Amino acid sequence: MNRTRLVLTGVAVAAAIAMSGCDPQPKSEGTATTPSPAASSATPATTAASTAANDAATVKACADITKDIKDNAAKISKAEKIGPPAGHFAVSAQWAAGSVAILAHSMGANEAVTAASEKIQNEMMSLSDAYNKSADAKPSMKALEAAIKELDTACSAA
Repeated sequence: MNRTRLVLTGVAVAAAIAMSGCDPQPKSEGTATTPSPAASSATPATTAASTAANDAATVKACADITKDIKDNAAKISKAEKIGPPAGHFAVSAQWAAGSVAILAHSMGANEAVTAASEKIQNEMMSLSDAYNKSADAKPSMKALEAAIKELDTACSAA
């Protein structure tokens, strides 16, 4: 059981590393030097540009996470068709991989979207654990659905 968990975690980490190279994060528009304390007070133009960049990153994160959720649901459905006993390992692995994708795409988003995506990621890992424990697992999806609604609310406010 622990070996399976270790393998699934390794797969999830490998997926995160692979995905991190696929979609570069926006570059900082600041300089490489650290500003002096006197220069660090933000002007309204600087704050507006920073807010616009954060909003763009949040909008992109919302779109990517929404796509990840849909893609993961399709892959889960396909893995469930394998059936027990072997299929539960595929479902468990897909939940873990999906959670890593969510986590990877939430980077750079605002606090509300990041918090909501972390809840989704945690629920996906819980589902992964449940399927890993039992070939006949049918865990409740209510907590995941609630986390997805929270993400939708956070994204609509962005």
